[in-house]
Order: sequence, then C-alpha cells, then structure tokens
Amino acid sequence: MTKYGLRARVLAFTIIPTLVIGILLASYFSVNRYQQLEDALIQEGVNVIEPLALASELALSSRNREALNRLLSSIHRNNSPLVSAIALFDDEGRLLVTSNYHRNLDRLRLAKDSPIPLLTRVETGDDGIVLRTPVITDAPQADAPWEESSARPIGYVAMQLTDDSAMLLHYRDTFFAGLIVLLGVCLSALFGVRLIKGVSQPITDMVSAVYKIREGRLDTRVSGEFTGELEMLKNGINAMAKSLSEYHDEMQQNIDQATSDLRETLEQIEIQNIELDMAKKRAQEAARVKTEFLANMSHELRTPLNGVIGFARQLQKTKLTSSQLDYLKTIEKSARNLLGIINDILDFSKLEAGKLKMEQIPFSLRDTLQEVMTLLAPSAHDKGLELSLRVDAAVHDSLVGDPLRLQQVLNNLVGNAIKFTEQGNVDVRVDARPAGQPERSGLCVHVQDTGIGISESQRRQLFQAFNQADSSISRRYGGTGLGLVITQKLVHQMAGDIELYSEPGSGSVFSFTLELDKAALPLAEPLPLAELADKTVLYLEEDSFSRRATSALLREWGVQVLYEPSPHSQVDIALLGFGPDALPSQMEQELKRQLAFDNKTVILLSSTDPTLSDSLLAAGAAYCLSKPAHYQKLALALSDPQGRDEQPQVPIALPPPARRQPLRVLAVDDNPANLKLISAMLGELVNRVDTCRNGQEALDTATSQPYDIIFMDIQMPVMDGIQATRGIRAQGGPNATTPIVAVTAHAIDGERDRLLGQGMDDYLAKPIDEAVLARIIQRFASRPPAPGQIDWPQALQRAGGKEELAREMLGLLVQSLDEFTPMLQSALTGKLNGEGLYPSLHKLHGGAVYCGVPQLQSLLAGLEQALLDKQPLDALEPELLELEERMEQVREEAKAFL
Repeated sequence: MTKYGLRARVLAFTIIPTLVIGILLASYFSVNRYQQLEDALIQEGVNVIEPLALASELALSSRNREALNRLLSSIHRNNSPLVSAIALFDDEGRLLVTSNYHRNLDRLRLAKDSPIPLLTRVETGDDGIVLRTPVITDAPQADAPWEESSARPIGYVAMQLTDDSAMLLHYRDTFFAGLIVLLGVCLSALFGVRLIKGVSQPITDMVSAVYKIREGRLDTRVSGEFTGELEMLKNGINAMAKSLSEYHDEMQQNIDQATSDLRETLEQIEIQNIELDMAKKRAQEAARVKTEFLANMSHELRTPLNGVIGFARQLQKTKLTSSQLDYLKTIEKSARNLLGIINDILDFSKLEAGKLKMEQIPFSLRDTLQEVMTLLAPSAHDKGLELSLRVDAAVHDSLVGDPLRLQQVLNNLVGNAIKFTEQGNVDVRVDARPAGQPERSGLCVHVQDTGIGISESQRRQLFQAFNQADSSISRRYGGTGLGLVITQKLVHQMAGDIELYSEPGSGSVFSFTLELDKAALPLAEPLPLAELADKTVLYLEEDSFSRRATSALLREWGVQVLYEPSPHSQVDIALLGFGPDALPSQMEQELKRQLAFDNKTVILLSSTDPTLSDSLLAAGAAYCLSKPAHYQKLALALSDPQGRDEQPQVPIALPPPARRQPLRVLAVDDNPANLKLISAMLGELVNRVDTCRNGQEALDTATSQPYDIIFMDIQMPVMDGIQATRGIRAQGGPNATTPIVAVTAHAIDGERDRLLGQGMDDYLAKPIDEAVLARIIQRFASRPPAPGQIDWPQALQRAGGKEELAREMLGLLVQSLDEFTPMLQSALTGKLNGEGLYPSLHKLHGGAVYCGVPQLQSLLAGLEQALLDKQPLDALEPELLELEERMEQVREEAKAFL
C-alpha cells in the first residue's frame, strides 16, 4: 500500500487549495482592515492635537498654567475614548501641563538634544501611538529687530492615543473572515467526499479481487457496470486472471520436471563444493610454499651476487686499462641487472595483487636508456644485428619516476627483439608527446625489429603469464613467457599504455607511452657543446637506422654533418660506422684513406671485441666505440682534439672517506666470500675489523671483546643472527648496548620491520652498497652529528661530490622557499585550500630531494601524502607551522654556504 490512499489524496487536493486561498484572502483583508483602522485613528488624533496646539499658543506664551490645564483637561474629556494622555512641554523639553498622571513621561517627551518638529510627527510603539506637534508663535522676541521676527516654536504638545477600539473592530473582522474560510473548507470537503464515493468503491472491489487472485483463487472475476477508465481496468484484471490461470497449470507441470532435475543438480553441486574446498586448501598451501620458496631463493641468489658485485666494485679501485674497466663495469651492471630480475620475480605476486609501489626519484632518461643498450649490445652484436637508440631532442631528459622499472620494461622488449630477430636491425626510438599538465613530460618509446613477426591469433595470448606466441618458440628460443606479462603490468602501474603492431615475416613494433614529472634540476653530466659547435663531421654509415639516430644526435649538438667526402669542404673529424658484416681489412683500408686526408677518425663498431678495437687504435684511429655509441662518450671523442691512449687509470666509483673512523667492528657471516667482502669494505672505513663465521662464535667473541658496531648476518648455521643478537643483549656484557646491524639477503616485505623488532639497530641489504655502509658507519660513530637543518655531506653526495653544484642547488632551494612562502601564508590564513597548496608543495618537495635537508624533506613528504589523502588544512596546521619554522632555519643556515 502507498503511504496515502486515494481518499486522502482527493480530500487533500480539494480541501488544501481552498484552505490556502481562504487563509491568504482572509489574511490580506484582515491586515488591510487593520491598517485602515490605524490610519483613521491617527487622523483623528491629528484633528485633535493640531487645533490644541493653536489654542495653547497664547497661554503658553504668557505662561498661564491654569488656562493650559483647563484646555488640556477639556480636550481629554471630550476625546476620552481616543486619547490616553496629553502633555505640554516648553521649548527646552520641560513638562508644563499634563491632562492626567502618566507613569512614563519620557515616552511623551522628545529625546534629548532632539529638535522640536515643525510639523506633526507620528510615532508608533507597543504601548500605543504618540503624536507630537509644535506650538508656534509669531510674536517677535524682545531683543530681536522687527524685520527678523518670524514664526518659531515655543514648545510642543504630545498626545498618546489608545487603539483599543480599533483592535476590537479588527478582532471582529478577523473572526468573520475565519468563519467564511471555515465554511469554504466544509463545502470543499463535502464535494470531495461525494467524489470519493463514486470512485473509491469500484477501486476497492477491484483491489479485493486482485488480493484473491494473489492468494491463488484464480477463478475470481470483477463484476459490475463501470464507465470510462474503470471499465478498462475491470476488463484488464479479468483478462489477467484468465491468463494466470492458464499459466499456473503449465507452470505446475514445469515445476514438477524442474524439481526432479534440481535434485540431481544439488547432488552434483555438493560433490563440487567438496572438491573446491580441497582445491582451496591445496592453493593456500601452494601459496605458502611459494612464499617460502621466494624468500629462500632470494637469499640463495643474493648471497653470491653480493660477492660478484662487491668484488667488482673493489676491483675497480685498482689500476686498470680502460678496456678492463669497461668490462668490469659491464660485469657489475650485468650482476645488478640480474639482481633486478630477482627483485622482479619477487614482485610478480605484488603485480598480480596490484600492491607493487613505484619509486619516485629523479633520474636522467638518456643515461637510463643507454645503460640498457650497453648491457644488451653484446647479445645483438653476437647475432650480427645492428642496435640503435634515438631520443628526440624535444624529450625532457631530467625526470622523476622509477628508473629501475623503466629499464626492466626496456630490457624485456629489446631483449625479446634481439632474441626473435635473426638478421637486420633492432631500433629503439623515444619521441615526445603532449602531457596533461605543464609540470609533466610525455614520451612514447618504440622498439622496432626485423624479426619473425607475430600473427593476429598469436597476439591474443602474447600477454598471458607463462605463454608465448607459439609453443615452438619456447623450444627454439627458450624463455618463461613471463617477461611481456611483467612488462605490461609495469607499464600499466606507471599509468601508461602498451601496444603492438606486427605482421608475420615483417617484424614487430612494441610501443608504450608514459607521463612523468619533470625534475627541477638537470641530472646528466654536461656535454662539451662549446667544443662541438660549428665542427664539420664526415659521417659514413651503411645502416640507415644507425645513420638516422647518430645524425639526429649530431645535429642536436650543432655539428655540420657530411655524408660524402667533398674536396671543397673542410672536414674536422671522420666518423666511420661499420656493420657486423664488415671485415677488419675493409675497416683498416677505410681508416687509412681518412688518415691520408689528415682527418681525425672515430670508429663505431657493431662489435665488443677488444682485439678489433686495439688493432684499429694501433692503426691510427682516435677512438673506437661500440654501437649504439654512448652519447657522452661520442661527444667526448668528437671534442677531444688528440684522442686518448690506453693508459692505466684509477677509476674509483665512490670517493673514499676522508679518514678511517676510530672504531672496532665485528663482522659475522657464514659465507666466506661475503665475509671477505664486507671485511674489505669495512677495512676502508674503520681502524679494526674482526670476523666470525656463525652466531655462536659471534656470541662467544662479543662476551669478551668490546665493539663499537656489530654487522650480523641473519641466516647462519649453529646459531642464526637473531638468536645471537638476543644472547648478546641478554648477557649484559661489554656489547649489551652496542649497535647491531642486520645484514641479510632476504628481500620480502616486512623483513626490515621484523628485524628491527627483534632488537636490531639498523638494516643492510645484500648486495651491500658502499654508500649505505658508509652512512651506517657515520651514523654510529662516536662523534655527535652536526646540528641544524642542512646536512652538507649529504648535499655533496647528492651533487656527486661537486661542491659548486651543491651550492647552486642550495641557492635554488632558497629561491623556491621564497616563492612558496606566500602560498604557505595563504594556507595558514584560510585563503587557500589543500588542492591549491598541493602543486607548490609537490614542487618544493622535489627540489628538497637534491639539497641535503633531510628534516625539511621528511616534513614535506608527510604533508604531501596528507594532502593526497584529502586531509583538511585545519588538521595540518601544526605541521604547516613547523614547516614555516624549518624554512626560516634553512634560510639562515644557507647563508654560511652561499
């Protein structure tokens, strides 16, 4: 049933309009009548008070109080139903005569300092109406000339009127108006009831019939004679009842059949539920085993990788030739690439669950891409392929994002292109595309190959886990079929899209688009563009892809490029590019031809064979670079007027500390290679390093020898690192409060928090990063940390050890603080909301990353996350005030560095 029935609706639609109209009319006439009565009352009062003022002039002028009293009393008696009180005041507001006692004469008297009105004035209030009119005389003043005499007020008469009679008339009129409205409502109700009787009864009969039909009495019919729509409704109900009766019989037959089928289905579902429950338990057990396997696999793979990467870094600190250094760096990069793949395998479950978090750190796009090309170039050269990289000049180089994930995507796509291409080219092209916001940069990366191609039917299963385009591909080329799935998920995680264009036999083009934030400062090493400007380079290259990529780079640097030798053109440098099929004799012949013209020659090889490079250098080449040539190496080769010989050098990846810390450190690890590595690293940072091979040995040593820091491996035989840490803390010996740093190859989520909760003071992941190790040593050194907001050693580290660059970045940060201060003040005063403050705060946070202000950076990071979580600025007022204070501290401390 509805909330209001038909009867109520009809009565409402008939009575309410009548009631509303009647009330409005009655109100209008009542108010109008009251206004008329009030106006008539005031007019009567005016007709009384003005003659009274004229009559009292002579008596007031002569100060005849008795005459005035008789006059006011006579007027009051003659108009007693109208007048409540009469009073006469002189021109100074003093009461002279009143017709009767009045408790509040101030009601009749004019306000203080108020002039006597020249005309009759009406004043209404809760206690009646007050009229005031002046008493004017024409008699001249004694000390005034005759010609200056004029009418002037010598007092005024105040009269208070009573509206009792008017209110009685008003109440009478209001009563009759209400009576008329009530009569109209009654007539409307009468007509409404009459109308309801002609409609509601047939509808009630039909509703009763419908209820009976709903209860299953399908033989029920509506009877009676109706007109109009009611007749149509009756016929419809009767037809519905007839149809339902027919359907009921047919449905009963179907129900009987369905009941029999359902009984059989329920038995099958019960069996399936039992099987699903068993499968669920098996899946949960498999997930647990998978988690344990990933953790153990991470530890077992990271342990040898720690030795490979660590000793490669140590070896770089010895005297090496440039070729040896290049190979050693390739080994290190390959090991780090393998470490990245291990991390990707560990993160695959996060990708499936959508829980993988992307880092947001500044990086150089060209350097990031070049690292991938350098790692994959030997694979392409071994297959006789040309590998080229072309970055459009309009692409912004300094970006903020996750460079490791970007390298992983490119590594998978280019690696697949090399794997499935037997001859021809693999070309990587990066183009600029419009971005949605001015502070962001859009880019589109294309990986094009001349390989086997992919058919339409194969594309549909290409991005499925552990699947490849064809089962024969897995047998011929190998692989797990997991790379493209991870690639697609990573691109989507970075808010990008990936597409594929391919035809069998014509190669493939994988394209993905991204939008990344622009970094505030340039990150790549500066190029010697001044030395390259206006130089003329003779560029000879057979491969069209490589020629286009290198030519675009040269034109971007302002170099004039010639593709054919000309006797009329002066050539500064000859740049020779040779493909994988070129013979060494052909290379030497072309080199001699260029040397005959006294041209400095730089050679680009589709090979990483050091023997070939050495032979060409010995034949007179200034430089030999592997394709695709690193843009910085190519710029250096073209700008260097003499070329460089292969001389031993000492390339140190990380600057050594100024001096060793006067600390005694204990290193504990069961793996001999890792123990030897961490001992060598610590030997460069502290005065003395002791070693142990398991937790029990470490516990025994720590019982008798004091140490400043203990580096404890976690997974060890005899006694693990956690048990050893608990024993050292519990024994109360010389190392009960010594900082213990966990050194582990486990990389699963929550490992750091778990270890810190077990009593560890810090966490160091394998492979060991020398910079992180140095920071831990510095943190636990005996000397106190430098106070203040600016951490200058950190600022120098962020600037790559370049003090001038660190000062420049700090100066830019101070400028950013000045630009941000008005926005912060507007936010604190409520003139700016969180959405308006976020872009400026995000920009300031990006700049603080480079400048060695950890406290300010941490506070900005917390505020930025709070604004992303839509927290109101009122709740963030303490943090904003703290930000204002720290900004001022940074300004003051920066004066000592700028």
